[in-house]
Amino acid sequence: MTSTPKKTLTLKKKPQSSNEDRRVRSGARARQAQQMQRLRQEDTPTTPAAPAAQTPQRSARITKRAKPPTGYAPTRPAPPAPRKPVPVQGPEIQARFSAERHGRFPVFAPCPQGLEEALAVELQALGFDQVSQGRAGCHFVADWQDVLRANLYSRLATRILVQMSYAKIQNEDELYELAYQTPWENWFGPQHTLRVDTSAIRSPFQSLQFANLRVKDAICDRLRDREGARPDIDTVRPDAKVHAFLNEDSATLYIDSSGESLFKRGWRHHKGDAPLRENLAAGLLALSDWDPNAPLIDPFCGSGTILIEAAWIALGAPPGIWRPFHFERLRDHDAKAWQDLKAEARANIAAEIEIPLVGCDINPAAIEAAQANLARAHLHPNTIRFETGNALAIQPVAAQGWIVTNPPYGERLDETDTEFWEQWATHLKRNFAGWSVNLITSDLDIPSKLRLKPNRRYPLYNGPLDCRLFTFQMVPASNR
Repeated sequence: MTSTPKKTLTLKKKPQSSNEDRRVRSGARARQAQQMQRLRQEDTPTTPAAPAAQTPQRSARITKRAKPPTGYAPTRPAPPAPRKPVPVQGPEIQARFSAERHGRFPVFAPCPQGLEEALAVELQALGFDQVSQGRAGCHFVADWQDVLRANLYSRLATRILVQMSYAKIQNEDELYELAYQTPWENWFGPQHTLRVDTSAIRSPFQSLQFANLRVKDAICDRLRDREGARPDIDTVRPDAKVHAFLNEDSATLYIDSSGESLFKRGWRHHKGDAPLRENLAAGLLALSDWDPNAPLIDPFCGSGTILIEAAWIALGAPPGIWRPFHFERLRDHDAKAWQDLKAEARANIAAEIEIPLVGCDINPAAIEAAQANLARAHLHPNTIRFETGNALAIQPVAAQGWIVTNPPYGERLDETDTEFWEQWATHLKRNFAGWSVNLITSDLDIPSKLRLKPNRRYPLYNGPLDCRLFTFQMVPASNR
């Protein structure tokens, strides 16, 4: 039996199509394949350029990659070499910088709200230029020596903020760019500790905390890039304090030259029940037009703040003479110039006061606190006469003078009890004709309770309390 031969299937090779006939792929896979092809071409070694060329150029002729042996998996293309990151440019801002030490600075001196006019008069009397009133403070222009003088002599300012930069901004990135471009290294470096505070009025930023963080990061990044390290953050006792102020369309960056608030003169440890800040007490004396050569009585003296401030004014003692400042910790601080400035100020302090300054309080503990503060204020015990007594019994020490006081109100006295105020008004009319009576209170009905018509009233804030300073001129034989 003859076997039938088996049939075999043979496949003919198709002729290789030319590039023109090759099917062109499209879609995501095609784009991926094209990308891989470009990477292979970039990794292929190139022919070196001619010696005359200044910069190496890629040869137009590309060597083909060697074909892998049959039966082995195709080799994967080598990953591309990591590219050097291109630095990201910050947003362009039109900024004004004033951080060079040898020059004149825009300065802002905040103060208790209501004392702006009195502060402007004080700054002009100290000889500063371009003084103008702002919201809760005053602007002026000064060189660095004048910044030191403002800290030493201002009785009404809360602190002295020296402007470093200003720009119109729209977002947090532009705020970062402004802070980064400011030359902070002129004033402090990584070896200093830093604190940043931010305040705002009608700012569009949703988070002031985030804005504060951006300013802090920008300052630290700049110092790291220029000096190799970042400063540590200290929110309690920093060496340098930066203050950022934001409004609806701009940012201003300041260095706080004062440190602790200027109302902290360094002498008051006992504050009493309802203390006045020292710069507000000095402001009451300024608004009351008290003459430092005239007698002064405080019948509700508490811990003696108003009278001690008056004594320093009468003696010509600068309020910052006994306290430290942050500018002493900054770079290139001229310690000798600062000591010379203080020595000149001490030389002009009078030896004693010839006018009577009298304070009384019904609380013996308050009088003890006042006497302790008097000693810490470097004043002679006879400078102010503190005594325990009733305001209804105190007598004038001269035919004319001033009463400037912070009487009890709110929690310190029942506001519904008008009997005390009627009695005190009667006492004033009988015994203090010719005197100017000035009192600060949050009880806006005090004039009606005293049955006296105020000559003037000044809106002020004692901390969070909305107050008024009422001025009454006691006229002989009159209820006015």
